[in-house]
Amino acid sequence: MKRNQLIVLIIPLSMLMANCSSAKKGKDYVEAKKISYTADVKPIITNSCTPCHMPPQGRKEPFENYEQVKEHIAAIIARVKLPQDDRKFMPPVNKKPALTNEQVAILVQWQQQNMPQ
Repeated sequence: MKRNQLIVLIIPLSMLMANCSSAKKGKDYVEAKKISYTADVKPIITNSCTPCHMPPQGRKEPFENYEQVKEHIAAIIARVKLPQDDRKFMPPVNKKPALTNEQVAILVQWQQQNMPQ
């Protein structure tokens, strides 16, 4: 009798554990990856922020190297997360496409990982 009770408890518990672990795998992929400025952040900045933030054409805060991007990462993240109709949204809709959710997640993760070069 006790064996049947144990089986009744184990089956739902094992199903619950399997579902929880598989749900995390997809969600945590970007979070688990080590993000670096050179490999991950710089291509996003170069593709989305030029020429406005790249001297000599740029008339805004320069984002042409690691130190400059690191200094302004909080503002960069805040601006790319704004609604597209907000006048402070970056990059300007008429100049470049908005960053994807994955690109924004990379910037956020890089900041959370203390911005390794």
